[in-house]
Amino acid sequence: MSTVLSVRGIEVSYGAIAALHGIDLEVNKGEIVTLIGANGAGKTTTLRTISGLLKPKKGEISFNGQNITGVKPHVITGKGISHVPEGRGIFANLTVHDNLELGGYLRKDNISQAEYERVYSLFPVLKERIRQSAGTLSGGEQQMLAISRALMAKPSVLLLDEPSLGLAPQMVQTIFRVIREINAEGTTILLVEQNAHMALMTAHRGYVMETGRIVLADNTKALLASDRIKKAYLGG
Repeated sequence: MSTVLSVRGIEVSYGAIAALHGIDLEVNKGEIVTLIGANGAGKTTTLRTISGLLKPKKGEISFNGQNITGVKPHVITGKGISHVPEGRGIFANLTVHDNLELGGYLRKDNISQAEYERVYSLFPVLKERIRQSAGTLSGGEQQMLAISRALMAKPSVLLLDEPSLGLAPQMVQTIFRVIREINAEGTTILLVEQNAHMALMTAHRGYVMETGRIVLADNTKALLASDRIKKAYLGG
């Protein structure tokens, strides 16, 4: 398998507080890779650094063999990495359609009708809400919109930060079904998720983070069977 995203020795600090202590991870083409860990472990910081929202003090991030360390977020998006942030980050005062349109803002071509229809087939409710202000959507619908908007940039890698946060169980199932579907269609995914069981059932490989370090990495079958993981993250 070819590596599309590689993170080597990344160190990040918030002022005097070190958040990441030499993170190493890689994501291969076509995979879903998950980052699990407790709150404050550094998972969101890792995604924000990959997408250019934070600059590392040390280390290197490469995408398709090209060094993208410290590159501006819009340039990274243009190269093919889309980030769906924790908290969704939609434009609440704009319509669903306008949010989708903005997702393709950096593209050199126009969003085709087929691409809109693809999103509506993944999330049919968005078609019903097309002229509605995004801020009036439910939490689950806003998450659907955030994922759909990211897809409009035609990413080869999708960074998903806590897609199930605050959602009802049925909505969580819907979101994860679509994550698997997007991946099956060829999009590589790096997933940060508090629901460790759901994340490990969905992903191919996983990294476990504790206090800004990767402490374990394996395929998800092995992680699900690990007593250490069961005890710490799966309530077993």
